[in-house]
Amino acid sequence: MKAYSQDLRERVIRQWEAGTSQAELVNLFAVSMGSVKRWIRQYRTTGSVAPKVRQHWPHTIGPEDHAALRAQVAQLADATLEQHVAAWAQTQGVQVSISTMWRALMALGWPLKKNARGRRAR
Repeated sequence: MKAYSQDLRERVIRQWEAGTSQAELVNLFAVSMGSVKRWIRQYRTTGSVAPKVRQHWPHTIGPEDHAALRAQVAQLADATLEQHVAAWAQTQGVQVSISTMWRALMALGWPLKKNARGRRAR
């Protein structure tokens, strides 16, 4: 989700300082009450309503690990997600969750659906 513009935030604060109630600000600017309260709180404590910098967590299995993951998948083509997690921990020394492994395999474009013979569907 993208942050509201700095201009909108400043207009809300200017109207609030002019005496407009929070409920009126919600209707006037078509923003939520939570946003108005948060901006007012931020303005009172910091003097600014600039959007905060968003933190992005690094991937546990990032693009630099895709070659190793491709090799693992080629070697263990019929392995389950649990087996891939265990193999990754053994070969790479990094314990990951099943969800992390699933997302990494999806990033590679690897299909997880298997056919009736237990082989991966192509």
